[in-house]
Amino acid sequence: MKAFRHQKIREIIEKEPILTQEALADALRQQNIEVTQATVSRDIKELMLVKITGEDGLTKYALPQEKEAVVAKSRMERLFKDTVIKVDYSENIVVIKTLPGAANAVASTIDNARWPEIIGTVAGDDNIIAVVKPKDMVAQILARLQQMLM
Repeated sequence: MKAFRHQKIREIIEKEPILTQEALADALRQQNIEVTQATVSRDIKELMLVKITGEDGLTKYALPQEKEAVVAKSRMERLFKDTVIKVDYSENIVVIKTLPGAANAVASTIDNARWPEIIGTVAGDDNIIAVVKPKDMVAQILARLQQMLM
């Protein structure tokens, strides 16, 4: 549901000017997606939406200009503390278990952190697989991830 809602948010802000969180919530409700203001606020943060000034002088929500925006370390640590349950590994694959619905946001922060040892992630609803290369870097990656849980 969260991934679907995020996709709808992207579509909405690309098609029409959304000036406030409440306007975004209303636009989602018009598409039969029930949300609270708190949910919309979290979605805005997770999608890393920005406010831009349009040609009409109004400030509206937009997708970040950079497709690969770098995530602040403090945001990543906060997201890990709030949503990650467990980190484990097998060979060169790190498995990160999250609260339901949080895996995509966590995987996105990992991808955008641009750690050269992680060549990619795959996220489900509450599980992430991160592929580490070279294999001997797994212990270091685990230590970094587990440090964010403390």
